[in-house]
Amino acid sequence: MRINRRHMLSGISAAGLASGLSLPAIGQARYPNRPVTLVCPWGAGGGTDATARIVAAILEKDLGQPFNVVNRTGGSGVVGHSAIATAAPDGYTIGMITVEITMMHHQGLTELKPDSYTPLALMNVDPPGVQVNANSPHKTIKELADAVKAAPPGRMKASGTGQGGIWHLALIGWLQAMGLRPDHVAWVPSNGAAPAMQDLAAGGVDIVTCSVPEAKAMIDAGRARSLAVMAPQRNPQFRDVPTLNEALGINYSVGAWRGIAAPKGISADINNTLVAALKKAYDSKEFQEFMANRGFGTTWADPAGFAAYMAEGDRAMGAAMTAAGLAKRA
Repeated sequence: MRINRRHMLSGISAAGLASGLSLPAIGQARYPNRPVTLVCPWGAGGGTDATARIVAAILEKDLGQPFNVVNRTGGSGVVGHSAIATAAPDGYTIGMITVEITMMHHQGLTELKPDSYTPLALMNVDPPGVQVNANSPHKTIKELADAVKAAPPGRMKASGTGQGGIWHLALIGWLQAMGLRPDHVAWVPSNGAAPAMQDLAAGGVDIVTCSVPEAKAMIDAGRARSLAVMAPQRNPQFRDVPTLNEALGINYSVGAWRGIAAPKGISADINNTLVAALKKAYDSKEFQEFMANRGFGTTWADPAGFAAYMAEGDRAMGAAMTAAGLAKRA
């Protein structure tokens, strides 16, 4: 008996449609089916870079495609944050956005705001520490504070991030808490904590305000010391570093955060895939141990929670920058 092949294929197709089965469309493939770029707005070797790389490594293993971290520095964080926001919304360029996105537009540096992105996950929050060169004559935060008060305005220099960045605001808050002007210590802008710590070790600046984990490499190398942390409690990974409140009676704390975001307009399927993979990465032993070993804080928020967290941070940063005379617009 001869079977008409055309009729057989037609029958199969019709049967599939009738039964509600669907065949994959030509050209469609499960996301991701090629390498993904993860943009880091800050320099290699800093805390944001380290966090981005461990997240990328875990996502790569889970989703089966390379997640390549690309450092796009410059413009006090504007360059990298812009690269994330303006990328094609196809899921193949995502990035690690940081607390600076709640600050840069207040300075008039960019039109970008937290709502310029598709928030995916908040993963990390860290307070700053106060670091000095290992050869600094100031062995305690009180000795440093006394030296700062005694120095003429602008004589001492500090660094840690760009002008008006979170670590700059941390310094300003500390100075104001001591009754000093926000510019009593001159700020030297940098493209992140790593280059700032290198400058500190080389003697280019007197103080670096960045998280203690970001300073850890220079501290471990014997080239820097951390004198205090601007937080309600000590960091369990750096138990010998007191809080400002303990050492100076200054109840002042602030924090930087890092999260993953995509450009606006990505599809719901890609969004859901990335959020699920990021939650799995956050909960993994590998991520938690990596962060704990470096003293990085871990804090999770899903897309809705992350959006709300950024909105509140944007309001608070705007108020702080206005009080410090750094805000140029709302």
